Amino acid sequence: MTKKAFIFDLDGVIVDTAKYHFLAWQKIASQLGIEFTPEHNEELKGVSRVRSLDIILALGKIQATQEEKDQWLTQKNNDYLSYIENMDESEILPGVLNVLEYIKNKQHLIALGSASKNARPILEKVKIVHLFDAIVDGNDVTNAKPDPEVFLRAAQLVGASNENAIVFEDSVAGIQAANIANMTSVGIGDPTILNEAKYNFKDFTFMDTSFVETLLN
Repeated sequence: MTKKAFIFDLDGVIVDTAKYHFLAWQKIASQLGIEFTPEHNEELKGVSRVRSLDIILALGKIQATQEEKDQWLTQKNNDYLSYIENMDESEILPGVLNVLEYIKNKQHLIALGSASKNARPILEKVKIVHLFDAIVDGNDVTNAKPDPEVFLRAAQLVGASNENAIVFEDSVAGIQAANIANMTSVGIGDPTILNEAKYNFKDFTFMDTSFVETLLN
């Protein structure tokens, strides 16, 4: 049996930490007198912390020194960490656990490929870290998606070829990264936005085990 590698993004795929990022960014924006809406937050999906701050500052047409930027970036991370401190299993998005456990029972490989630098502690808090054969997060890579580095490294760690890797992603950049790596891309979210994905599901509750079986074969 050729083992397949199932690579999952974290934010918006396994757990919804996007809301905590939003709250932390919104707090900084309001300090600076900038209105920051959920629509604006969509632009920050899959984007680095540094680039996210630049986008917010541009919204308010604010020029800042590097020292000020560093201060805000630290504040944002500290606020975010305080929000995720209380996460538990209830934060796992509906249907995800069924799919993870089905793959595990079939003895295929599961990896995490996330830009988050807090991926490991989050997986521990929601008590599913044991399901992963490899974890690649923002501490392990230098290039952001759509560069496929995070997925290539995940596949490499579990010893799977790119052709035998399946990526679950909720961002356009993540889908593009999977496609560039010649992996099977599965979009989780709005199919009109994630239209470059090979397969699309609104969320994991719409994905049944027969679909996972087609990926295994």
